[in-house]
Amino acid sequence: MDITTGILTDETIIKASNQHCIDQGLDPEQLPIYTRWYSEEVLSSQLSVYSEVIEVIDFFVNKFLSSVKGNPILVAITDDAGYLLAFKGDPTIIDLVGQVGIKEGVQLNKEVGTNSITLCLEYKRPFQLKGQDHFHKILHRLVCCTAPFYKEDGREILGTISFMADIDVAHPHLLPLLCTMADSIEREILLRRGNAELQLLNRILLDTNYLGVIITDELGTIVNINENCLTMLHLDGEYQESVIGASVFEIRNVGPYFQHVILLQEACAGLEVIQESNGLFEHYMLDVLPVYDSNACLARVIGSLRNITEIKKTEEVLRNTEKLVVAGQLAMSIAHEIRNPLTTVKGMLQLANKNSHLLHYDIIMSEVERMNLIVSEFLILGKPQAAHYKIEQCSTILQEVLSIFAIQVEMNNISLNTQIHYDAKIVCDRNQIKQIFLNILRNSMEALPFGGNITVDLDMDDGFQMITFTDNGEGMNQEVLERLGEPFHTTRGDGNGLGIMIVKKIVSAHRGRVAIVSEERVGTAVTIYLPIK
Repeated sequence: MDITTGILTDETIIKASNQHCIDQGLDPEQLPIYTRWYSEEVLSSQLSVYSEVIEVIDFFVNKFLSSVKGNPILVAITDDAGYLLAFKGDPTIIDLVGQVGIKEGVQLNKEVGTNSITLCLEYKRPFQLKGQDHFHKILHRLVCCTAPFYKEDGREILGTISFMADIDVAHPHLLPLLCTMADSIEREILLRRGNAELQLLNRILLDTNYLGVIITDELGTIVNINENCLTMLHLDGEYQESVIGASVFEIRNVGPYFQHVILLQEACAGLEVIQESNGLFEHYMLDVLPVYDSNACLARVIGSLRNITEIKKTEEVLRNTEKLVVAGQLAMSIAHEIRNPLTTVKGMLQLANKNSHLLHYDIIMSEVERMNLIVSEFLILGKPQAAHYKIEQCSTILQEVLSIFAIQVEMNNISLNTQIHYDAKIVCDRNQIKQIFLNILRNSMEALPFGGNITVDLDMDDGFQMITFTDNGEGMNQEVLERLGEPFHTTRGDGNGLGIMIVKKIVSAHRGRVAIVSEERVGTAVTIYLPIK
């Protein structure tokens, strides 16, 4: 023991170990006797557990042995209990140790005599035995060095690595060299497992079925990208192999965010990216995050895309619903405020005509009725109206509406044509159907400020009465067409955006549907589908 530090010296430990051998009756003239060993099945299992460790050690040992060719050196690997797992090195020494019973599967412990492996595991530090340090005389021609290598926590021994060499050729720095190799082995194992975890994480990210993932190095070169991402970025015509190795900066919409992260090393999270394809817009949520190595250096940049198109549509529906509520409340208020004086005016007109035969009475009353109809449109927005469904002939309702528009059409230099290919009976509320026809015809007229043609077709399609209103007016672009029917969305300065919304609401209540096709400077076709009785 070192008196100044209180630590047992190697010499003291070796003497104590040899004395223990004498005390248990071992004969130094005889060969060591090994009493514990793994069965073939257990040895195979341990070799599987330590396969990665042995692979790493092989890499370093092969480099070492290639640098000391001609020198009889043996390298032995054990597990944390001192069981020999593998040998590497000079065949002569491998044959020699085999003659004394040292082979794969046997355990080196106190019972077999003083050995560097047992001492290393017991005292948790490197040990070296030279010549007569060994208890058995057959080993006096050898130098044995053993160093431990540790698990990831750095506290528990994972196993040992040993050098065994002839005493005449053994280098004095053999033990320090072994310790350096053990340190390198620990780092390599740790690095491999870290890389394996990173690869697993990458695999999980790349294989996810709802995320688009793109991974680059610290310079922005794409090192991996999944199929989802290729599709989301409209690169699905490309092969993964052709995209990997390219610069992420060249990819539209996401490249600038990767550049920001790489240059400033700041994460970009919760960004909305819009991709356009064939006139359709898709919305994605983009997160771009830097990944650092153990030295706090940028190692990877990971970007993930999540499709939020449906969420955006839901948000739009909610916004429209809020507008609809406001429109309904406003409509109810306006309708009640107008209807009260309108009823008074109508009553006074009827009374005045009875007493004095008022001039132009019919025209005035017709306009009052039209005002009342407009007010009724507002009431539809405010609350559901009591519908009175009856079996009606579709063409009869249509002709009544067309007769109302006849004068206005002529005054605006518009040609109105009707084509009846199939006329069916429908179950409907007559007044509500008249109202949707009036709204559509009014829109068609307003699209023809300088005159034109309006055609109304009646036909049948798969159990539905089709009523198609076609004009050759100004038409609409795709963006306007997509927002058609939103409350307060209109392209006309005097419009309120409620007309088509009312049409859709009434048709939906009749279990029908509305189809609108339009092209700028060509015209618009609105088709109403109502179930046939």
